[in-house]
Amino acid sequence: MTALTPAQAEFLRSIDTPTVCNLIEMVAPERRGFGYTVKHLHCPFPNLPPMVGFAKTVTIRSKDSFGLGDGGYMQKRLDYLDYIAQAPNPSIVLIEDLDGEHIGYGAFWGEVQTNVHKALGCLGTITNGSVRDIPQVAEGFQMLAGSISPSHAYVHVEEYGVPVNIHGMAAESGDLIHADQHGAVIVPLDLIDRMKPALDVILAKEAKIIATAKAPGASVESIKAAMK
Repeated sequence: MTALTPAQAEFLRSIDTPTVCNLIEMVAPERRGFGYTVKHLHCPFPNLPPMVGFAKTVTIRSKDSFGLGDGGYMQKRLDYLDYIAQAPNPSIVLIEDLDGEHIGYGAFWGEVQTNVHKALGCLGTITNGSVRDIPQVAEGFQMLAGSISPSHAYVHVEEYGVPVNIHGMAAESGDLIHADQHGAVIVPLDLIDRMKPALDVILAKEAKIIATAKAPGASVESIKAAMK
């Protein structure tokens, strides 16, 4: 895996997720139709800046009780925390809820888990499952979730470090993720340096069209001319 440089990280944090999607499809047209979330995710903190981090992938269930026994499951949770703490960091935890029609039955994320994961280098989470404790969430910890639920029910980790699919975004452990209130996208590391000059091109094109549309006497003819 190619390392993310500080300059690349700063560049990605300076733009929103729709812009990242635009840039990826501009420099790699084959990526236009996949690699991002395609359904609405609740974002309790829309004013937080974009997060850029490496995926830590997890699957959970919460509808039914788990069968490892208290001691066995505690060891699994401790091993899971080792996975979250290991490089690469900073991280974004991608949790796929596997409960089918009962997805979101119980929330993994709340006051305790957000504080624990923040301490281990995690910027936030993206999950098709549910979250809770919104006012008590660790400061600055972003959450994009399929739903909001009051209980954790029988929520438990099934596997970690495995492929997941969050609302159409198929991801693997270690993928670089960009996310904000709009959703999330996987950013191929080898495209970032090509995305930077493409940003100037996109901004110039958009600025010309918007300025034309806002100009006094704007017409379909003037807008069509600007678009060409």
